[in-house]
Amino acid sequence: MTDFSTISPPVSVAELRLRLDRIRRLAWLLNSAARIPGLRLRAGLDTLLGLLPGGGALIGTALSLYIVWEGRRMGVDRQTVQRMLGNVAIEAVVGLVPLAGDLFDTVFKADLRNIALIEAALAGRLRGQ
Repeated sequence: MTDFSTISPPVSVAELRLRLDRIRRLAWLLNSAARIPGLRLRAGLDTLLGLLPGGGALIGTALSLYIVWEGRRMGVDRQTVQRMLGNVAIEAVVGLVPLAGDLFDTVFKADLRNIALIEAALAGRLRGQ
């Protein structure tokens, strides 16, 4: 298991913002990149990856875990990381159910939820305090 005490947060607010922008774009791509015609829903690559047989959902989960890892590297506290991991776990487990899991991915949007958790945890530092 990783010893989180050895991971140091970035030194500058500018670096935090660059990292946050990068994972924000990734979360948007995974969860909301395309509008579903006729519905008020947006879907992303995560939904499409879930349709791939033999590991598509694993790729989506790995990308989601990358967002959690980046959040931790940015200095997010342990409790927030646990909540983020819970979001990824829920999406991964439900994603194992064919088609229903993909529909759940489209609505639940774990990656965008995790970005919101990161932003809330780092709000003071991002304001430059």
